[in-house]
Amino acid sequence: MTSTPARFPARTPARTPARIPARTAEQDQFAASLHDLLGPGGPEAARRWAAGDHSRGLVLWRELAGLGATGLAVPPRWGGLGASPMDVVVACEELGHHALPGPAAESLAAVPVLLAALGDDASCERWLPALASGEMVATLAVPPRLPLAVDADVAGLAVLAGRDAVFESAPGIRQRSVDGGRWLFELSPGRELVRGPAAARARSRALEIGTLASAAQLLGAGQALLEQTVRHARQRVQFGRPVGAFQAVQHRLADVAIGLEFARPMLYAAAIGLGSCEPTEARDVPAARDVSAAKVACADAAHRAARAALQVHGAIGYTHELDLGLWLAKVRALLPAWGTQAEHRALVLEALVADSESACS
Repeated sequence: MTSTPARFPARTPARTPARIPARTAEQDQFAASLHDLLGPGGPEAARRWAAGDHSRGLVLWRELAGLGATGLAVPPRWGGLGASPMDVVVACEELGHHALPGPAAESLAAVPVLLAALGDDASCERWLPALASGEMVATLAVPPRLPLAVDADVAGLAVLAGRDAVFESAPGIRQRSVDGGRWLFELSPGRELVRGPAAARARSRALEIGTLASAAQLLGAGQALLEQTVRHARQRVQFGRPVGAFQAVQHRLADVAIGLEFARPMLYAAAIGLGSCEPTEARDVPAARDVSAAKVACADAAHRAARAALQVHGAIGYTHELDLGLWLAKVRALLPAWGTQAEHRALVLEALVADSESACS
């Protein structure tokens, strides 16, 4: 194969071309700035993080604050940008593309949104400025969909969001993740932050933005796997030819490219839909449905990219020395995070059935 697989645009009916959302020029520039900042630092930080050295990863988090990434979901009142879910998705997609360690979906998206939705000024004043400035990271558990908190030993704030109450928590029993750069912790209720309808609304909002951020990380990781696999296919020679010259490899990588390109507009559409909901709403059914559909599409695309990467790289893909394994492990860990494929497919089906019944009544 003498060139990379073509990037296939997502197909939509000709009568509704405007339904496919696209990033603005400013969002493209923001993504490019994140790409330049992270460079090769993400994989290096991930390796150190897995070895127990969090220093390089936390330095990157503070550098992200210089671009405003850590304050995207923090309201301006508390030192953040009050940006849209679409901006959060753009950032998390790039973090997944560079395998940045740490609780990205939790700290950049879910926890700031949850705290802001609680309506508790004392809690916001205590934590949101530090999150926006990159001085600390935060993590979250939302049972049963997100039963364990990621990297609670590094986080300056660990939150447990129950169905009717939100608690500040401390890390408990530690469990190893399939991704060496992620440790999972049980959280037990500590100081109660808020209880009642406000807690339920905040929990729902945090679940949806966290799921969306996780989907964006998966999409970014899938894109990184495709890029690395294309490079390998162009360089690796078998039978006197680059392995990418074989049609079977070309078709496999084209399928990966198509899957990623079809997932991206679903992710962006869900982000735009979620951004149109009022933060005080307990649950917007169409927005929640689109978030679940985006998680399914991005997870499927990333999983396909991981399988193709292993097949094309062969046994070398399993070795610790090759950076490819960092993304393979991250995809494997993020697939069930923030809800499994089965759970999100069930949520999509439930919403579609409800829409159908409503239309018939």
